[in-house]
Amino acid sequence: MDSTITAGGSPESSRSISWPEPDADGRDSLLLKAERVTVQSAVVTNTFYRRPLPDNAIPFSSIEGRRLFSEALASGGLDGYFRLAEQFHTQAEPTFCGLGSLVMALNALAIDPGRLWKGPWRWFGEELLDCCVPLEVVRTRGLDLDELACLARCNGADVALNRGDSSTLETWRSALAVGARGDAVILASYDRGALGQSGTGHFSPLGGYHREGDLVLILDVARFKYPPHWVSAERLWEAMRTVDPSTGKSRGWLTLRARVRGVGLGFSVRCDGESWRGLFDHIARAVAELEASSDLEAIIRALTPLAAHLEVKMPGAVAHHDALELARNAIRGLPAYSRVSAITGPEQAEVVTILLLASDALLTSEQRALVDAVIADVETESVLAAELQNVRSQLSALWEHQTDAA
Repeated sequence: MDSTITAGGSPESSRSISWPEPDADGRDSLLLKAERVTVQSAVVTNTFYRRPLPDNAIPFSSIEGRRLFSEALASGGLDGYFRLAEQFHTQAEPTFCGLGSLVMALNALAIDPGRLWKGPWRWFGEELLDCCVPLEVVRTRGLDLDELACLARCNGADVALNRGDSSTLETWRSALAVGARGDAVILASYDRGALGQSGTGHFSPLGGYHREGDLVLILDVARFKYPPHWVSAERLWEAMRTVDPSTGKSRGWLTLRARVRGVGLGFSVRCDGESWRGLFDHIARAVAELEASSDLEAIIRALTPLAAHLEVKMPGAVAHHDALELARNAIRGLPAYSRVSAITGPEQAEVVTILLLASDALLTSEQRALVDAVIADVETESVLAAELQNVRSQLSALWEHQTDAA
């Protein structure tokens, strides 16, 4: 019987190699040993273990890199470095540079995801960042800058998006100073080729700024490819001014801060297998219906189709399960719930009530007044308030991105 091994760096270049099994006593013949060495060499030759940095980049761990680190630390250019360094990890997939960068940023900003990660723990992992773009889509083609901003907003961050081609070098250096002080986390979207590196579009967090040398520390989340390194701030700015061919827009950077909000455990907006653009189409249709809605019943009917995009995640931990049940019971006790149930039926009443209470960004001031009239006071620190704030933040982020993209 023959054994088969596949050698090659990619599916397109793979080939099958067969050889006889070892002798009965388990020892390889000299010929078989030679065949195994040949195959092993082929596998190593067609795969990659990191790449050398170009001459314009200074490796973080080099003598020069450490000198720059010491000087930047002394001058206050690394105050934001340490909370990022605590969260530094390698992106889980070759196309997950955006997700990996955002996971670092959200955890560094100490934002509670309000959702279970594993066991009883709430923590951001890349697998949790699926509310704007399905993970399978990200795995296929990555993310663009708008999508990453949407994901950050949906998951508790205040986000300022700057396009490279509409910014100035002074604006960029000011943003670097904000990140260096630790007042925010900066995620850069840039073209690797413009830095003399292999590849094209990439995301990474920025760990510090050496003001005197005008150098920025890139904490590259593709650590299997390049280590952290210092590069010219001006050259990185130029790399962010390039156009992303998938959007026709310039790359740029995101400035992220933690947004004060409650912790939501159960209710979450989802794409339900669609791209974020598909979900936006549903939201746009709901808003079009809302424009003609002058009474509460019409508002409820306009929002009802969005119920398919609001899921209830049941936490595994008993304490969290009990908390979510308290929130659901509180929903059923609201005056709005009976009004919604009379129109949608009890099966959808719960999620539509949540949507009604959390759709501030989609309603006019007159419509909000109609909704407020059927809402009892919700205690600011209650579990229900946390759930509402979580969904409200997601809907606001999605709609903000929808209107920006229009």
